[in-house]
Amino acid sequence: MQKKYIPFAVFFVALLMFLAHFGTRYTTAAKPVSVFAEEEKAIYLTFDDGPSTKVTTAVLDVLDREGVKATFFVVGDRICGRRDIMRRMAEAGHAIGVHSNTHVATEIYASDEALLKDIEACAEVIKEAAGVTPTLYRFPYGGERRKRQKALVEAQGYTVVGWNAECGDGVARDATAESIYRTAVSTAGSKRRVVLLMHDGAGHTATAEALPRIIAHFREAGYDFRTF
Repeated sequence: MQKKYIPFAVFFVALLMFLAHFGTRYTTAAKPVSVFAEEEKAIYLTFDDGPSTKVTTAVLDVLDREGVKATFFVVGDRICGRRDIMRRMAEAGHAIGVHSNTHVATEIYASDEALLKDIEACAEVIKEAAGVTPTLYRFPYGGERRKRQKALVEAQGYTVVGWNAECGDGVARDATAESIYRTAVSTAGSKRRVVLLMHDGAGHTATAEALPRIIAHFREAGYDFRTF
C-alpha cells in the first residue's frame, strides 16, 4: 500500500514547484508600470464688469449656442434693471461671483471695513436678483498687491480668483474683435490651465463678437471649458 502513494507524493511536490516557478513569473509580469498622465488642459472663461444689457446678453447667446459655461464677476449697482439677465445666468448654470458693488476704487479700498461692506452689498444684490449665494470674488482693478486683503476676503468664505491670460479689452476700449482674439490666444500661450480675463460691461461689443473664435480655438486645441 505504501508504494502506491510514493508516485503521487512525487507528482504533488513537482506540481507545487511548477506552480511556484510560473506564479513568480506571472506576479513579476503583472506589476503595474508607473505612468504619469499628461496634465489635462482646461480653460476658464471669466467676464468682469457686467451685467450690461447689450453685451452680456450677446455673450450669453454665444455661450448657449456653443454649450459652454463661464464665470461672471458682476458689479452690484449695474444689476438694477437687469435682474432678468442675472436669472438667465444662474438658470443656464454659469458661475456668478462678486466683483464689487460700485467699482469705485477710492470707496472700495478706503479701509478693510469698506472693502468687506462693498463685497457684502454686492453679494446681497446677487442673491436677490439671481437666487444664488456667491462664493467667488475678484478684486476690482486686479488687486495683485492686496495679499493681506486677499486673506481677509478668504476668511469671509470667498475664493479669490485672478487670471493668467487676457484678451486686452480692458486696456484698449476700442480693441477690435480680431485684436481681442489674437491677444487671448497669445497670452494663453501653451499654458495647460488658462484663466482668461474678458469684460462684458457696456462698450465691450467687440468682446462678444470675438468670443465664438476664442471658443473655437481652445476647443480645437483640446481644452475643456470649466467654471469655478
